[in-house]
Amino acid sequence: MSAGALVKGWLRSALFFTFFVAGITFFGLAITLAWPITNIAQRRRLASRWSAFTRRILAITCDLHENIEGMENLPPPPYVILAKHQSAWETAAFVSLFYPCVQVLKQSLTWIPVFGWALKATHQIAIDRSRGVAALHRLHEQGSKQLSEHVAVLIFPEGTRSAPGTTGKYHPGGVSLALAAGAPIVPVAHNAGLFWPRHSFLKKPGTIRVRIGPPIPTEGLSRADRKGLVQKVEETIESMTRHLESMPSE
Repeated sequence: MSAGALVKGWLRSALFFTFFVAGITFFGLAITLAWPITNIAQRRRLASRWSAFTRRILAITCDLHENIEGMENLPPPPYVILAKHQSAWETAAFVSLFYPCVQVLKQSLTWIPVFGWALKATHQIAIDRSRGVAALHRLHEQGSKQLSEHVAVLIFPEGTRSAPGTTGKYHPGGVSLALAAGAPIVPVAHNAGLFWPRHSFLKKPGTIRVRIGPPIPTEGLSRADRKGLVQKVEETIESMTRHLESMPSE
């Protein structure tokens, strides 16, 4: 990348960051202030609008667009989405892409002023991973409640972001939740890490590709099938991810 292109990229990324923070502040305060006088569906619609705003601003400021494949694979809710985690992009974009859904996220995020308040107001599932079994119990309790209300639950089974070309450990919590609820699993892959790398301020222009795979049924399966199901989910997501990462950048 030439020096001019690098400077342009940094300026575009700084402009996006400015709008990104402004969007979080505006929508976060709107959701928080509306908390006492609105129902959960209305607050989640506001969150979805923030997500759509973020996706649009990213396209305008950084020339970073998206291509979504497989929307026809989404079953009627409820379902559990298990997705690749490479970037901050999917944590924002999936709020509107899979609306209505809730995310399983780190409890520490709820401590952030404004942003954390909005997470609480929209009933995201915050867990403290250091608590082990207690965290799993909370995931099952809160996740089952959302699924019973026909809201999708979004989980990143690797737990933390992995760089493109690498695979983190796939944790079984999401599969266990789907098994307990008899809900289908929707595997999702993307290549966002190629354009918005983890721990990076710079955003690269191009097209983020997302692929939604056919749902994996869990009805009729038992806890004894969990290990094989986790392996199937991992193989499906990683295979789709490798294909997306091998495609030419635009």
